[in-house]
Amino acid sequence: MSGAGADLFDVIIVGGGPAGLFGAYYAGLRGMRPLIVDSLEQLGGQLTTLYPEKYIYDVAGFPAILARALVEQLVQQAMQYNPVVVLNEQVRHLTQRDEHVLEVETDKGAYRGLSVVICAGAGSFTPKRLPGVNCQEYEGRGVSYFVKDMETCRDKRMLIVGGGDSAVDWALNLLRVTDKITLIHRLGHFRAHEDSVQKLHESPVTIRTFHELKAVHGNTHVESATIFDNRTGQEDHLEVDGVLINIGFSTTLGPIHDWGLTMDKEGIVVSSKMETNRPGVYAAGDVVSCPGKLKLIATGFGEAAIAVNHAKAFIDPKSKSFPGHSSTLVPKQREATR
Repeated sequence: MSGAGADLFDVIIVGGGPAGLFGAYYAGLRGMRPLIVDSLEQLGGQLTTLYPEKYIYDVAGFPAILARALVEQLVQQAMQYNPVVVLNEQVRHLTQRDEHVLEVETDKGAYRGLSVVICAGAGSFTPKRLPGVNCQEYEGRGVSYFVKDMETCRDKRMLIVGGGDSAVDWALNLLRVTDKITLIHRLGHFRAHEDSVQKLHESPVTIRTFHELKAVHGNTHVESATIFDNRTGQEDHLEVDGVLINIGFSTTLGPIHDWGLTMDKEGIVVSSKMETNRPGVYAAGDVVSCPGKLKLIATGFGEAAIAVNHAKAFIDPKSKSFPGHSSTLVPKQREATR
């Protein structure tokens, strides 16, 4: 993984998450030279940064796979064609340099490409905090918003706050390292996948619906928490070693709003070819808005492949968008390199 210098790339992929990595793989498969630019310090996007120890169940071919393991496989797949990777650089501007060349400017450099595929996910993200609760005093001292290493929770008494997929998934995943888990949710029902909710109710996790967090207590580290029933106001004091808050993240696409792209409240508006309104600029994954869009990793893979294949036809009109079957294409490529 190295810097790009003054090279001209066939495609610049903005974002190194699952869609971006699969897009880089497909670019290599089509004989394109890709550059991946990401603002994070490592590839994988939110899977690496927020949920490395979380199981993912809805990726084709894997009944269940850890997020970090999925990223490892995606990186291995993408690196087969030696894409250039630039990390820890935030893209600021997207400029048309001439009729055929686009320039992506970051906070540290500028890179030129014949096409661009934006796979920026939901953009930059910050965890939502509980208003009126003293959690910030204990951040890094027992209060957290995601788990990077489950071993830090081994045999700990954990309190999880939230009622969506993240909260339910972490309650189930942490059972691998501790059986002392309490999950509280302010509503009477969970907003998570039905199968996960069923597994939660069948698990040893203590579930307290209609409950909220009032305060966290401790000296140098979290030692206990006060929760309350929001129907009656009755309080309860729990001895805990850690509090995991999963009530969502605030996201922003930041500078992307200033790139002259047609956007709506869901993201960048694209066609069925993943084209934006700017020639040579495509988008895929959670960042896009199109009829029937589902913000899933599984659909992001397909969108990335569509975007890159149409980018190939854009920069080389003699080629076809349809790449052919990989079972035919890859052996021919390997034979040609011998």
